[in-house]
Amino acid sequence: MPPRLELRRVSKTYQNGGQPLEVLHEISLALDSGTVTAVMGRSGCGKTTLLNLAGAIDFPTAGAVLIDGRSTSSLSESDLTALRRQRVGFVFQFFELLPTLSVLENVELPLLLARRSGATEAARDRLRWVGLEDKAASLPYQLSGGQMQRVAIARALVHSPELLLADEPTGNLDTASGEQVLALLRESAERFGATVLMATHSAETAAIAGRVVHLRDGRIQAIE
Repeated sequence: MPPRLELRRVSKTYQNGGQPLEVLHEISLALDSGTVTAVMGRSGCGKTTLLNLAGAIDFPTAGAVLIDGRSTSSLSESDLTALRRQRVGFVFQFFELLPTLSVLENVELPLLLARRSGATEAARDRLRWVGLEDKAASLPYQLSGGQMQRVAIARALVHSPELLLADEPTGNLDTASGEQVLALLRESAERFGATVLMATHSAETAAIAGRVVHLRDGRIQAIE
């Protein structure tokens, strides 16, 4: 069986004022199901770009990103849409909840977009898992930061994705809320079998990972 996610000598270059800017240089990683991997480094080292490539939001300039052995660059637009909606979940630093939708509606959204049945019950089940079933009718502004991130995790996992990508998931949280969120990320791998790839600048956050990849200036400096 191929790894759930594999990056083979992946490089990414953008044009910056007409000049090439290499953000990632020959990154090679392989991630299996049910594992947690943290990518650490300073702001601007390429962490978010790496997550975008892993989730097929962006594509490498060189090398290949493979999910279950298939290169994301080879997929059609319809296959890419299906991949993002059905097999990948995203958790963002700033929650990205839709302010006019209730908590339940926010969590349901990935299933509705994928036209899958049972959206309401699945959303309630995920809210129950993150301990927020009683907030189903609330709007995002009525929640604390920690609660909003837990809702975001419920939304990211409502469609049982195989790959969960988290970008600075505790960056805007206090210590207690951050610990709750990290416990949920770890459990998503252990309970749901998700492959978790998390970008962070915090050693405390990275401590939940089975493997830590250190990035510096777009290159892997060390893997622990």
